[in-house]
Amino acid sequence: MSQPELHHSARPGALAAPIAATIYRGDSIENTHLAHVAVVDADGRLLYSFGDPARMTLARSAAKPAQALAVLETGALERYGFDDADLALMCASHSSEPRHIERTRGMLAKAQASEADMRCGGHPPLSDAVYVDWIRRGFTPTAVCSNCSGKHAGMLAGARSLGAALAGYELPEHPLQVRVKQTVASVCDLPDDGVQWAIDGCNLPTPAFPLDRLARLFAKLAAAQDEADAQASALTTRTAALARIYRAMTSHPELVGGEGRFCTLLMQAFDGALVGKVGADGSYAIGVRASTQTARLGAKGALGIALKIEDGNLAALYAVTAELLALLDLGTPEQRATLDGFHAPKRLNTMGVEIGRMDFSIELAAHR
Repeated sequence: MSQPELHHSARPGALAAPIAATIYRGDSIENTHLAHVAVVDADGRLLYSFGDPARMTLARSAAKPAQALAVLETGALERYGFDDADLALMCASHSSEPRHIERTRGMLAKAQASEADMRCGGHPPLSDAVYVDWIRRGFTPTAVCSNCSGKHAGMLAGARSLGAALAGYELPEHPLQVRVKQTVASVCDLPDDGVQWAIDGCNLPTPAFPLDRLARLFAKLAAAQDEADAQASALTTRTAALARIYRAMTSHPELVGGEGRFCTLLMQAFDGALVGKVGADGSYAIGVRASTQTARLGAKGALGIALKIEDGNLAALYAVTAELLALLDLGTPEQRATLDGFHAPKRLNTMGVEIGRMDFSIELAAHR
């Protein structure tokens, strides 16, 4: 059943954000979560939408593969001996587990940089288990503990590869960030001025662009891996780089997120068939490799899915993402069941009494 349109964007001509999920406590509505969804194919054609597929969206960490692409194209990975696990960490919003921190330190050493060069700060970890451990030990997190530490280590290597100063690598006018801006616009099929920029939580520039361009980015990642596997012709430098990012993330999902994290469980369950990445404050993107399932949805080749939860609620984001996989019938029921803890978590009070539920009201509009 369609829900009333409650939210209106300030952008002229923008579509209102409909309700995607409703949380009930007993029979009473406690919260509603508004959302936008865009589904595109490898050619960038919009196949399905919900709300406004062109909503100008701060992709936040979901843009990390595009930022990593800019670093990769400087030649930094070859020059400083970064492997695919390092590349995966460059795309990560990790849990600050020991393996994440140790790898960051290793990347800094390879790039002949130090933690003092990093312009991100320490913060509480995204993992509750890690947080408990830190509190027990009285541990104070520093820059290498940031969930974005891999991105920063990669950008230090990128700056050094360009022959630019390490100091100020985080500033919009730094040669590396100028290159990042151009790369993000290019890979999203936008002019340079089609991307807006702000400052992320980790102190690096972060892009905003239409939601369907985020879907386009992830469709390109999946399509690049399809092309690499087909080996029908020589790959362009850009396609080879995108395929390497896809392989790095899907081969090392534990580095992209961490123990029990949605991104990690999603990519582990689908075993290379898709790549997924969260962005802070309610954005998510998935790239799905071409299959009979994507063809059934009308896609030419790979599929890209992007969504934005208007209130930035991450629990709602993960639930709606899992619901979209079910609505689009991607993967198997067994694969999707891996995400049940996010899709339909039991809502219990402190005495273990079930007190509510989340219902979905997503009706995808077809554009085929």
